[in-house]
Amino acid sequence: MARRKHLVSVPTGPDVDVSAPAVPPSRRRPRRDTVVTYRVRAALAGTDPALWRRLDLASDLFLDEVHDAMQAAFGWTDSHLHQFGSGPDYYSPQTEYYLCPFELEDAGPGVPEEDVRLDEVLVDPGDTLFYLYDFGDSWDHVIELEGTLPRDGTAPRAVCLGGERGAPPEDCGGLEGYELVSAAADADHPDHRDARAEFEENYGGQFDAVSHGPAPFQVDAVNAVFAERFPPGPQAERRNPPAELPAALDGLLGAVQSDFARRELRWLIGAALDAKPDVDPGTAARMVRPYTWLLDHVGDDGIRLTAAGYLPPVHVQAAVKALALSQEWIGAGNREVQTLPVLLLRETATKMGLLRKLHGMLLPTTAGRKFRSDPVGLWWHLAERMPLKTSDRCAMQAGLIWLLAVAARPERHPAELVARMLAGMGWRLSNGTWLDPADAARSAWDTRDVLRRLGGVIEDLPQRGQEILNADGATFARAAVATWPAATQH
Repeated sequence: MARRKHLVSVPTGPDVDVSAPAVPPSRRRPRRDTVVTYRVRAALAGTDPALWRRLDLASDLFLDEVHDAMQAAFGWTDSHLHQFGSGPDYYSPQTEYYLCPFELEDAGPGVPEEDVRLDEVLVDPGDTLFYLYDFGDSWDHVIELEGTLPRDGTAPRAVCLGGERGAPPEDCGGLEGYELVSAAADADHPDHRDARAEFEENYGGQFDAVSHGPAPFQVDAVNAVFAERFPPGPQAERRNPPAELPAALDGLLGAVQSDFARRELRWLIGAALDAKPDVDPGTAARMVRPYTWLLDHVGDDGIRLTAAGYLPPVHVQAAVKALALSQEWIGAGNREVQTLPVLLLRETATKMGLLRKLHGMLLPTTAGRKFRSDPVGLWWHLAERMPLKTSDRCAMQAGLIWLLAVAARPERHPAELVARMLAGMGWRLSNGTWLDPADAARSAWDTRDVLRRLGGVIEDLPQRGQEILNADGATFARAAVATWPAATQH
């Protein structure tokens, strides 16, 4: 991504450091005591007809969050640097700049955007805030405060009310390129034919309105994003993650490349760690029953496996009957390789240190013998080993995020959030496309299956790879999150 510094003229003389840029006066004002709703009009400067969006924003949003709102409202993909400014105009020497994280090391004078609240830079109707996105194409936006309204605490913290014109494609060449592709995509535009010819001559290949033209503005689609990113609730709840995090979570945060994904992940971590897990003996016994049954069935003497290393049919049939697995799996239920619930139960018990293979036998480990008659101890033993350790880094990260999502938002489907977080970490499929929710669910397969074995899933939507979890599943996920310092050692 290109980086731009804002250079200004400074007086010269024997006592002047000519390399130091002038520092403009602060434009910030005191924050409001009461949170209100700001109605703003955000417009892309220089467009004719105007490209604009009208938004209702909570006045206590920080500028890094306003950046997220602008990205969604205008259809940007957060692929370039950005910067806010408050002053007479964006490039004025009197303008104070608010810097995104990637600018803090080598930009000119400015304030970290995440430290500045919207109500510090917009106070009275008519006040404006400048927002520059992509220092190459130079998309200059002007955010004007039109008025203030009482805050409805049940509404999302950002709402799109309307707008005009489609979203500019990324890297289309700035305003001139936007007007070119707009005309080429609009059959009624007077310059439609010439614009298509110019595009095809300069860029090669036939112009396609879907691939090359502006994405249509759809207010409902923007608000769907806003509802996910800016849910109702006090601002402090979403901006105060714990100061010190387990190593596994620090590593997870360090892998995130997207600003928004990093902020959302920090909120998830804070919410997940805030709820203290606890389990009573009766709940623990009910949840760990599949593993207790398997440990009892293996016994102290163990089970001789087939030549291929699987449970013999008689033991597979016993598991299907005892654990009522025929309700979730169609088949004869006599071959482990073709009876996935039994196979996964045995494999996860092995991965979590309860069973082991030795000389063709399936045997209990020391932990397996210890916890066979201790359901609470077994419940915590399983939680401490989630997600299951694997050399597949994507699967490990998917499992961590899945548990965070379940622990922090048990009422929501984890798959979409996990897909978004994995995309923020740069994961893609082999064909170069981003992971969708179903892909994310497959990546977190082991984690999801253990939650299912424990009875934490009350409804399964296999076509979308999503589960609805009950209170038991959420409590177990919180226990897993709380024990991650130990989990990083297993």
